Amino acid sequence: MYYSEIKKTDIADGIGVRVTLFVSGCNRHCKNCFNKETWSFTHGKPFTDEAQREIISALAPGFINGLTLLGGEPMEKENQRALLPFVRRVRELYPNKDIWCYTGCTLERDLLKEGAYRCEATDELLSLIDILVDGEFIEELKDLNLVFRGSANQRIIDMNKTRANGGIVLWDKQ
Repeated sequence: MYYSEIKKTDIADGIGVRVTLFVSGCNRHCKNCFNKETWSFTHGKPFTDEAQREIISALAPGFINGLTLLGGEPMEKENQRALLPFVRRVRELYPNKDIWCYTGCTLERDLLKEGAYRCEATDELLSLIDILVDGEFIEELKDLNLVFRGSANQRIIDMNKTRANGGIVLWDKQ
């Protein structure tokens, strides 16, 4: 897997100050995507052990709330496979920090059951994510007043409550 950027103090992509990893690779190609350069699966730099250590270290300060994954598309199968061991490690090292993931996938259609983005890593990766912002960016539904999302169709899903409830529970702070 390649990544486009690591932001060590991001305040736009989740609650509080976050470390954000922009993965490379996306087959969706949403109209007017804000990050078109990440469509290529080889854009940026390889996601090496050194890059992972850099993120792990950046997560250490107490003022960092957690990790955010975006892209590109973190839920492309090859990206899930590369992210799973890393996210597992983040969860083990920082159990009190939350993990957000932005995806153009829709949870029920693309990631659960027989969805097109499912692979052997999907269920465990989803189990490690606290907040999933799902849904493709749709230019015609763009709304600059929305919190932590770009278009009105996108949802902010509380994955912990969703797992406990057995059905989709939206994040209650939106």
